[in-house]
Amino acid sequence: MEDEAPLLPTTESAVVGGVSDYRGRPVCRGSSGGWRSALFVVAVEIAGSFANFGVAANLITYLTGPLGYSNAAAAAAVNAWSGTASLMPLLGAFLADAYLGRYRSIILAGALYVLGYGLLTLSATLPRSSLGLFYVSLYLIALAQGADKPCGLAFAADQFDAEHPKERASRGSLFNWWYFCMATGISVAVSVVGYIQENVGWGVGFGVPCAVVSCAFVVFVLGTPTYRLPAPSAGGAHGHGHHSQSSPFVRLTRGIFPLPKGEDGDAEAKEEARAEAKCVLRLLPIWASSLAYGVVYAQIMTLFNKQGRTLDRRLLNMELPPAALQALGPLSILLFVPLYDRALVPALRRATGNPSGLSMLQRVGTGMATSLAAVSVAALVEGRRLATAREHGLVDDPGATVPMSWAWLVPQYAMLGLADLLAVVGLQELFYDQMPHGLRSLGLALYLSIMGIGGFISSLLISLIDTLTASTGDSWFTDNLNRAHLDYFYWLLAGLSAVELVLFFAFSRSYVYNSKNYLSKTLVSM
Repeated sequence: MEDEAPLLPTTESAVVGGVSDYRGRPVCRGSSGGWRSALFVVAVEIAGSFANFGVAANLITYLTGPLGYSNAAAAAAVNAWSGTASLMPLLGAFLADAYLGRYRSIILAGALYVLGYGLLTLSATLPRSSLGLFYVSLYLIALAQGADKPCGLAFAADQFDAEHPKERASRGSLFNWWYFCMATGISVAVSVVGYIQENVGWGVGFGVPCAVVSCAFVVFVLGTPTYRLPAPSAGGAHGHGHHSQSSPFVRLTRGIFPLPKGEDGDAEAKEEARAEAKCVLRLLPIWASSLAYGVVYAQIMTLFNKQGRTLDRRLLNMELPPAALQALGPLSILLFVPLYDRALVPALRRATGNPSGLSMLQRVGTGMATSLAAVSVAALVEGRRLATAREHGLVDDPGATVPMSWAWLVPQYAMLGLADLLAVVGLQELFYDQMPHGLRSLGLALYLSIMGIGGFISSLLISLIDTLTASTGDSWFTDNLNRAHLDYFYWLLAGLSAVELVLFFAFSRSYVYNSKNYLSKTLVSM
C-alpha cells in the first residue's frame, strides 16, 4: 500500500485514451466515467423499464376490458407490440453505430418516450379518442425503445475502461447490477401502476409512467458533463459511429460479401472487416437456439396475467391486482442478484478458475434449463387450477374466483426470475463482449431481438392454435379460462424449450470465445 499511495493522484488525473467529453476534449479518469456516469444512465433505464412494464404488464387487461378484445386477440396484439418493440433495436443499433452515436440515440429515445407516453395518456383520458391514437402512441414507445435499448447498457458499459483492471472488474459487475436496477423499476411498476390503473383510472395509470420518463430524461441530460464519448478520431474503435473510416455496418457487409480483388481498400482493412464479420456470424447459431426462451418470456405479461385473474388474490385485507403478481419475478431477481454476485460467483470462481464464475454460455444454458423447469411447473399449476374449477362446479362460470390461492403462481414467476438473471444477463454480456467494438449496439440489439422474435412466434402460435382448436370445440385460449387449456400450451412450450436446450448445448460446445474481448479462449464445457 505504501508503494501504491503516491501513484493514486497520477492515476486519477491520467487522461483516458480513445474517449473525450461532449465537447471533444480529453478527459481524466478521476473526473469522468465510472460508476458516477453509469448511474445517470441507469436512472433513465430504470425509468424506461418502469414505464414500459407499467403499461405492458396490464395492457392485456386494458384490451380485454375498456377496448373489448377477446383473450386470444388481446394476447396476440400484446405479443405483436412487444415483439415489435424488441425488434426495433436492430434499426436503432444501425443508426447509433453508423450515424448518431449512443449518446444522441438515448437523447432521441427520451424525446420519443415523452411523446409516446403523453399520447397514450391522452388516448385513455379523452372520452372519444380513436383506437388509432392508442396504437400510434404504443408504436411510438416501441420506436423509442429501438433507439434506447441497444444503447443504454452499451453506453453505461462504455463508461468503464476495459484496459484498466479495476474498471474492467466494475464493468463485469455492471451487467449483474444493471438487471437488479431494472428489476427494481419493474417491481414497483407492476405493483403500483397496475393498482392505479384498475382502481383510480387508466388515464392516471398511463400518466404516471409519462411523468417518470420525463423526469429521468432531465436526469440523463444533467449527467452530460461526466460522460465518456468516443474521441473524434476514435469512433471506429469505440462504436459510436462518428469517424472518418467507413461505418461499422459497411465494414461488416464487406467482411461478409468481400469485393473483387483490388477493390475495397488495403489488405489490413479487409482483414479487419473479415474478423468483425466472423465475430458476428459465429454468434448467430447461439442467437437462433435462444428463440424458444423468448417465446416463454412472452407469456409473463399475457397468459400468466389471465391465470392470476381467476385465482383468490387476497393478501391480508386487500385484493392484489393481477398485474401485481408479475412483481414476483422481479422481486426474485432482487433477491437472487446479491446472492449470485456476492456469494455464488466467488465460490464458482474458486471452483472453475473463471473470473466470472460461470462462462457466459454456461450461464445462459443454466438459465434456459431453469426456464424449461418454470414452464413445466406452470403447466402443472394450470392443470391443478382447472381441476379445482371442475371440482367446485365453476367450469361454466368464467367470472367466478377459483378457490385456489395466488401463491400457487409464485414458483413459476420466481423460477422465470431466476432464469432471467442467468440467461438474460448472460446473453447481454455475451452479445456485448463478443462483438467488435464498433458493433456493440448491434450486439445488444441482437440479444433484444431474441425476445422480439419470441413474442412474434408466441403471437403466431396462439393465433394458429386458437383457430385450429376452436374449429373442433373450445379453443385452448377461450375467454372462459375454465374451459380453456393453457396447460396444453405450456406443455408445448416445455417441449420447444427442451429442443432449444439440446441445440444450444451443441452450438455452445463448438464456440470459441474472442480472446481480444474475453479473458479465456477455451471451448465451452457445459
